[in-house]
Amino acid sequence: MSGSRYAPGTHRRPSFRSERFLVPIQSAFRAGTTGRFRVLHFSIQRDHLHLVVEANEPMGFERGVRGLAIRIARLVNRLCGRCGALWADRYHARLLRTPREVRNGLVYVLLNFRKHLRAPPVIDPRSSGPWFDGWCRPPSAPTHPRPVAVPATWLAAIGWLRGGGPIDVNEMPAPTPPPAAAPARRAPRAWASAPRPAPMIARRRTARSRRPDS
Repeated sequence: MSGSRYAPGTHRRPSFRSERFLVPIQSAFRAGTTGRFRVLHFSIQRDHLHLVVEANEPMGFERGVRGLAIRIARLVNRLCGRCGALWADRYHARLLRTPREVRNGLVYVLLNFRKHLRAPPVIDPRSSGPWFDGWCRPPSAPTHPRPVAVPATWLAAIGWLRGGGPIDVNEMPAPTPPPAAAPARRAPRAWASAPRPAPMIARRRTARSRRPDS
């Protein structure tokens, strides 16, 4: 799920990467994970989010993303003392079908701050990177509880390694892929087997913020 950017002309533009949002957003990922919808990986950027998720069927994906977006909007509004819509448009999603696609999606999400913030080659502390066990050089075990689910699919758990092996922090995310159409109501082949759902990468484009009342 790719997150949103604040609308131009907004006076108050708190960064999602600020310390006050980190734990609440991580808690939202945990609370938004169900038996039908699982948040596997995330990165929090200044004005949007990137996620890799699993869902057992298209309806579970749509409801899971919608519920997560509402949950995050409410907590951000509460912390900022504001009300109204937060997300300016619909998320963009891409179904990941092969080990290479999943690996590219992991690089895109976990190292996205290198693209947006021109950060050095390190693990992003505002991502699920500290809990990710697929780095070439694994970091020390984090002391905080794991905010994301353990993958239930072969592709997301170990299959992606066949697409290029462990990920190095020196890698750079590829350009943003074109958004895929929303999953159809009738399940495509990739969704056919509930025990082995396909992982998804989703990208919400923009957030909007209202001017404070005068």
